[in-house]
Amino acid sequence: MSVPLTLLGLLEREPSHGYDLKRDYDAYFGRGKPLPFGQVYSTLSRLARDGKVVISEVGPGAGPDRKRYIITDLGATEVDQWLTQPVEPEPHLQTVLFAKVVLSLMLDRPASDYLDTQRSSHLQRMRELTEIKRTGSLVDALLADHGLYHLEADLRWIEMTGARLDALRKTVRP
Repeated sequence: MSVPLTLLGLLEREPSHGYDLKRDYDAYFGRGKPLPFGQVYSTLSRLARDGKVVISEVGPGAGPDRKRYIITDLGATEVDQWLTQPVEPEPHLQTVLFAKVVLSLMLDRPASDYLDTQRSSHLQRMRELTEIKRTGSLVDALLADHGLYHLEADLRWIEMTGARLDALRKTVRP
C-alpha cells in the first residue's frame, strides 16, 4: 500500500485535515493495520515539501493548530498516473512459505509438519475472513474476498508441495 499516494487520492477527493485523512484511510484501507498519526503528519510534511500538497488554512484545535491540506496540480498528476498503472502481479517467486519448506528439508526437519501447521493457520484466517465477509460492509466483503482467494491459492500450493516433498527433498539434499 502506498500511503503517500493514498493520502493524495483522499485529498483529491476533498481538502482535509490530517485527522480526517487518518480516519478515512483507516475506514477504507487500514483494516487490521490503522495508520499511526505520526505517519500521517510526516507523510503530509513530505508531500508539502515536494510540492504535492499545500496548507490552505491553519486554525486552532484542541491541541496543535489544525492544518487543512489541499492537493496541488503536481499531486493530482501523480495520483492520476498511479491510478492508471497496473499493480505488480503477485505472488513473487520467492516466498517465505517456500523458503521454510526448502530449509526444513535441507536441515532434515519435518517439512510436512510445517505444512500441516501452515495449513491450519491458513484455515483459521479463512474462517476469520469469512466471518468478516458475512457481517461486514461491502468494503469489508471485497477485502475479505481478496484475502480468501490468496489463501485458497496458498492452500492448493501447500497440498501440491506436500505431495512432492520426497522429490523436493532429493533435489535440495543430493
